[in-house]
Amino acid sequence: MEMPDQMLDINEMDGPLGQRVYTVLRTSILEMAIKPGAILRKGALCEQLGVSRSPVADALSKLSSDGLVDIIPQSATRVSRFTMTQLLEENFLREAVEVAAVARVAHDCTDDQFMRLSRNLRLQTLLVEDNDFQGFFEADLEFHKLILSFTGFPKVNHVAEEMTLQLRRARKLMLPEPGRPAQAVLEHQTILKAIENKDAETARTTMARHIRQVTQRIVPLEREHPEFFRTT
Repeated sequence: MEMPDQMLDINEMDGPLGQRVYTVLRTSILEMAIKPGAILRKGALCEQLGVSRSPVADALSKLSSDGLVDIIPQSATRVSRFTMTQLLEENFLREAVEVAAVARVAHDCTDDQFMRLSRNLRLQTLLVEDNDFQGFFEADLEFHKLILSFTGFPKVNHVAEEMTLQLRRARKLMLPEPGRPAQAVLEHQTILKAIENKDAETARTTMARHIRQVTQRIVPLEREHPEFFRTT
């Protein structure tokens, strides 16, 4: 397997070598630069990344713990494929966490937090106008991360991210979606307005609808991309 052209350079990163290799591979998998089902061979990875086998083995072990790769003993390592149950469950969990989070933020949002959300939303609008779907995807993720971080609970953002890794990958398959980014911006505007008005109920119900529509878009993926889904 050839490593993707657009990827992080481990020589420009800080930290232990094993952690850098892990970050490079994890990012490439999450960004769908390395597709579900792809075979990762240690020897090839060592050559392509210019490292020894030990940091590669450590990185693959961590990725296995993340559920992003399946290690096949005495054979190879394969990037994990999706299951529909897994994706629907992760979106269900995402809704539970983010609906509770936005209601809390609507009660307690500070002026500085509101300004940060507003700046992010203005960026989203510009990216949609420029048809920059990848940029919008990243700004969309950041909008939701900001809301989670504003709950005041330090672990919430990390836990929410780790329990929706497969969903994040799958959402990449939905890009570009004609009309969806513009609609998402409108939904974010409604959420932000509810936060400004300290209207926790509207914030909660709008966020729930906003996340549930992802379910409608997940279901066709197995038919459209069967090669990325497990058959057993």
